[in-house]
Amino acid sequence: MDNLIRFFQLEAADGLLLFWLKESLIAVIIFASFYLLALVLGHVLVTWGPRFTSFTKTDLDDRILRRVTPPVSLLLMFAGLYFAVASLPLPEKAHVITSGILFVINMIILTIIAYRAADEFLQWYAARMTGVESSGLRQLIPLVEKLISIFLIGTALIITLKHFNYDIWSIITALGIGSLAIGLAAKDTLANMISGFTLMLDRPFHIGDRIQLAGGQIGDVIDIGLRSTKIKTLDNTYLIIPNSELCNTVLINMAFPDVLSKGRINLGVAYGSDISAVKALLVNTALEIPHVRKDPAPEAFFVSFGDSALNVSLFFWVEDYTKVFSVTDQINCLIAKRFQENGVQIPYPTRTVLMEKD
Repeated sequence: MDNLIRFFQLEAADGLLLFWLKESLIAVIIFASFYLLALVLGHVLVTWGPRFTSFTKTDLDDRILRRVTPPVSLLLMFAGLYFAVASLPLPEKAHVITSGILFVINMIILTIIAYRAADEFLQWYAARMTGVESSGLRQLIPLVEKLISIFLIGTALIITLKHFNYDIWSIITALGIGSLAIGLAAKDTLANMISGFTLMLDRPFHIGDRIQLAGGQIGDVIDIGLRSTKIKTLDNTYLIIPNSELCNTVLINMAFPDVLSKGRINLGVAYGSDISAVKALLVNTALEIPHVRKDPAPEAFFVSFGDSALNVSLFFWVEDYTKVFSVTDQINCLIAKRFQENGVQIPYPTRTVLMEKD
């Protein structure tokens, strides 16, 4: 009887051993298949990938291919290991722990692949931006990278928690309430940041442009940040203006649509002066200044009858708005000289008082 029991025990042990050998062989075949697939795919991506991407006009696909090839091969290997372990008849607790670890590793690798592709695209896009006007957009690149990282990590975390049968809706609800509280506490900062995005994308002005604010201040744009914009005024002082105020106000961009600018000089001549001769003298005087454009040519207009003078305006154009003040000074000095030479008088304000006797 003991020998019979021992015989059945040996038969059961042999059957169990054969079962484990069979399952282990299947797991090895699964892993080996994925391993070979990873090697083949890596070889194809390294050898044949550049040949296919060479047909495109941009090098973006080449750069992304180089960045994602190593983790893609690694992802296939760990995916094969995950399915191989899943096929083994392990105890439930050991199976949950082992497959869970491998699932987390696969999610990490997949997140790295997505981040590398997005990062390569942003670096490629930043390298294509040239000129001063692109400096504001360049400031967005690090912020966009951080937002993409947060999004990818959050997505991977939600998928992982869902895989382990955790209630993700309670976490999403808590995050939503927390975000709402943070948004209410920092509404002014968020408003300025959103306005900064608007200024950088809509670009009503660029760095280096001269603008005039609704309050009358004139200055050059030095920096467009996420919270505020810095403007250097003509008297060499800095204005730091919150972006939300700039988005909700009326301003004049002197550098748009081009840097060509128009100047104006108002003056009065004595009653009795030859207005046609005065207008011709003003135009010829403006043309003597090197920075005044001949096309469009300067123009002079008889504007109105003043209390003690005939009011005349001279309009002229210069190549650059930064030279309007200096050119105005030169024209004024030369007008005073030419008026003196030609006997044109600029009268003082006068008032006649009549005294009547009883």
